[in-house]
Amino acid sequence: MIVGTASDVGKSLLVTALCRLFTHEGWRVAPFKSQNMSNNSYVTKDGKEIGRAQGIQAEASKTEATVFMNPILLKPKSDQQSEVILFGKSEKVLSGKSYRQSFYEKGIEAIEKSLEKLSTDFDLVIMEGAGSPVEINLKDRELVNMKVAEMADVPVILVADIDRGGVFASIIGTIELLTENERNRVKGIIINKFRGDINLFNDGKVWIEERTGIPVLGIIPYIPQHMIEGEDSLSLQDRFASVGHGAIDIAVIKLPYISNYTDMEPFLYEEDVTIRWVENINQLGQPDAIIIPGTKSTISDLQFLKKNGLYESIRVQLEQDKYVVGICGGYQMMGEYLIDEAGTDTGTVNYTEKGFGIIPASTKFHAEKRTTQVKGKSHQDTRLPVELTFEGYEIHLGQTSIHDHPFLILDDGRLDGYYHLDGKIIGTYMHSLFHNDEWRTYWLNRIREEKGLPVRSVIPLRQLKDQKYDQLATHVKNYLDWERVKEMVNKWGQA
Repeated sequence: MIVGTASDVGKSLLVTALCRLFTHEGWRVAPFKSQNMSNNSYVTKDGKEIGRAQGIQAEASKTEATVFMNPILLKPKSDQQSEVILFGKSEKVLSGKSYRQSFYEKGIEAIEKSLEKLSTDFDLVIMEGAGSPVEINLKDRELVNMKVAEMADVPVILVADIDRGGVFASIIGTIELLTENERNRVKGIIINKFRGDINLFNDGKVWIEERTGIPVLGIIPYIPQHMIEGEDSLSLQDRFASVGHGAIDIAVIKLPYISNYTDMEPFLYEEDVTIRWVENINQLGQPDAIIIPGTKSTISDLQFLKKNGLYESIRVQLEQDKYVVGICGGYQMMGEYLIDEAGTDTGTVNYTEKGFGIIPASTKFHAEKRTTQVKGKSHQDTRLPVELTFEGYEIHLGQTSIHDHPFLILDDGRLDGYYHLDGKIIGTYMHSLFHNDEWRTYWLNRIREEKGLPVRSVIPLRQLKDQKYDQLATHVKNYLDWERVKEMVNKWGQA
């Protein structure tokens, strides 16, 4: 198990690297995180919902993602409540207090079931903790760190982020706050996100080992633009922070409960594109395109846009002939009305909110969520110069009925989305829309031509993605005591 001194220290990325490294060694590897909290989710082949990090780690392991790799997923709907996803299906919405009081035993059962299944189907399970393993106020009923390491009886590696500062205090403080039995389980420390000359940390490495009695297994240099999809809002800031100033300016509305922001990550590969995350009208400016992404709380986030002025500003941009794309919740907002028939979005039955009115349709929120992988092609009414194919996934409660200007025709015969004004206005329920290389290139080339920029050829992201897993694994291995890590795995549990 990989645990961290805090959130966003790089646990998910290191687990991804280890999954690929052990896969290269010939092991059948499964990632595992017992409980995840993220609105950035992943839809499995059988239409179930898990944390996106475990889906990515399964890809790195060259295996199919299943619900047993992340049996519990918490999707925040507000500051006080989260939707509980159990084995890929929505269970209920609970407050933090109710979750701790009523769900703990059921969570333990789900973890035990998952561990039993994974240990049967795979040679090695690489587990990921969450946040810090020593949150004292939560520790008595925790479902994701040292309790789970004990249940699975696995060795633990502690990861610390040196880039944020205070690395010595965070390591020593974490070790000191563990119980004696928990400390005995920690068999290695990794220093992550190091910048500069690693040799300058030799004295620090020696001090940590002497102070804790635990070996430092590696000092991993900071990896800029690693292109491995992130998981939460903290990684969002890091992923897009170093993006330069490209000639194409795309403003993405940063909603309070944004979900699946990885829909934007393909633009990181396009050298002439800049992605800006916009939270208020002062940041909007005059972009070439606006993308309204998915959200866990569509009506709440629409109200946020109305309160801070972005609602009217986006409508003004439409009048200026800008490109506007809405994905999932963003697509729902672009309609005329949002009607919460079942009370599943707001908690109030039949609550109605006026949308942007950009698309001649309304959305009704029902009790059942739709989660599925989807494939399709561009609808003939789009009059695109070539028929484009698409694949992605859907995660949504609402249903939007469109009769005119459909965007896609899916393989199951359903129509999806809205495509109007020669593509100036697009709405769709399909997440991973821009991961479709030919479509992304076509859409960007339209903007390039309008701006007098040279068109560009297709960048094959699906092929590059697998190469990035290999590059990440190689980078980590170069700075890790790899033989010692393998020895830890091979000898664990032996007398």
